[in-house]
Amino acid sequence: MTTTAPPTAPPTAPLACRPPLHRHWLRTGWVMTASGWSANQFSALLGAYHSDLGLTAATTTALFGIYVLGLIPGLLLGGPAADRRGRRPVVFFALMVSALATVLLMAGSAATGLLWPGRFLTGIGAGALLSAGSAWIKELSSPPYDTVATGGAAARRSGLFLSAGFATGGLVAALIAQWAPAPMITAYLPHLVLSVAAALLAARAPETACPGGRLAPSGHPATTLTTVSDGPTGERSAASDGPAGEWTTAPVRPTPERALASHGPTTAPSTAPGTAFRRLVAPVAPWVFVAPSIALATLPGLVDARLTGWQTVYAGIVTAVTPGTGLLVAPLARRLAARHRIATAVAGLAAVILGLLLAAFAVARVRPDAALLASAVLGAGYGLCVAYGLTEVAALAPPDRLARLTARFWALCYLGFCTPYAITLLSGPFAPATVLLAAVLPAAATLVLIVLRGARPTA
Repeated sequence: MTTTAPPTAPPTAPLACRPPLHRHWLRTGWVMTASGWSANQFSALLGAYHSDLGLTAATTTALFGIYVLGLIPGLLLGGPAADRRGRRPVVFFALMVSALATVLLMAGSAATGLLWPGRFLTGIGAGALLSAGSAWIKELSSPPYDTVATGGAAARRSGLFLSAGFATGGLVAALIAQWAPAPMITAYLPHLVLSVAAALLAARAPETACPGGRLAPSGHPATTLTTVSDGPTGERSAASDGPAGEWTTAPVRPTPERALASHGPTTAPSTAPGTAFRRLVAPVAPWVFVAPSIALATLPGLVDARLTGWQTVYAGIVTAVTPGTGLLVAPLARRLAARHRIATAVAGLAAVILGLLLAAFAVARVRPDAALLASAVLGAGYGLCVAYGLTEVAALAPPDRLARLTARFWALCYLGFCTPYAITLLSGPFAPATVLLAAVLPAAATLVLIVLRGARPTA
């Protein structure tokens, strides 16, 4: 239905001269890429730090894991700050922290003690970018900024840009470290360039949240009351004019009941969003990064004994293949989500289990080729699990708490980054292949739990 609104002031610019609203999210997507790049550029250099600087395997693994100690507060503080003060200021601050962290890592080639604060600040910057950036993309993928996006588009867009950063950051750093002079310095330069580019692009994106948690005015004149689609369910709702004839900016988004019902016929929830998050999202979240952290930080060092001189390049290939596969499964995640609410999570956990079995085989036989295949399967598990989690969070979170719930999800995800350190500690009394096989048990238990909870009828 279309109803003419009261006369308003003429637009400041002809409609034909304005950029398409649905392209705003592209400007913020690079923030997610910068976050993924900052995390993975170090991962590809673990072998180089071990061989060139003489750091022990335990030290390099600890440096890999200390990232999480910074990331958790970055997420838990960055999300609420983005809700209170707006997305843009938090993103800019996080980009500056991330760039400072990279500078410290560059200086770490001469003073290894600086690697510790460098990795810690990398986590803080990446965490704040993830929470504020995910929420910003979600809101810019919703009316009035985007009236053409389908349900789940924001989650796919966030995952795509994040995975692109994970994939390219590690590979580029590895290639530079293999052939460029002063590799421990030059390998980090691309991230500084990317951070500046992401800041410039984000500066042109509209703010979607005002200080105090209110939704920002869009500033795009509208003269009609137009119905817009909520998503794949085909239901429609009205987006009303503001007092001056402008679009109100609260994204036209389904209620949790309607949004989650679109995932399948048995999914209409009778529980509060927080309860649904704890029951169906929280158990899956840690496996999002258990899978790639094993592929990136554990497998290369256990299977590269026969790759003398090429260990860094091999590690870089693994860091590209793992999240790259996560990108490739995005269409599958979309089709699975359309079939049933938990289908994407079930497929993702099954891929993690298969990847762990392949990883155990590769380590037991010292097979780099099998380890590369295991990394690809683990990457698929990562891609499916992260798509499931982001889609659920976007459906569950009220607009004024979107960044906070997103931050909680990412915080739980990044607990998985502690896995390589746990494997290193357990590899003393046990063979590494045995430890990887043992990790199959909690993964299978999580899969069974999600199946039982997701299949349970709701009143």
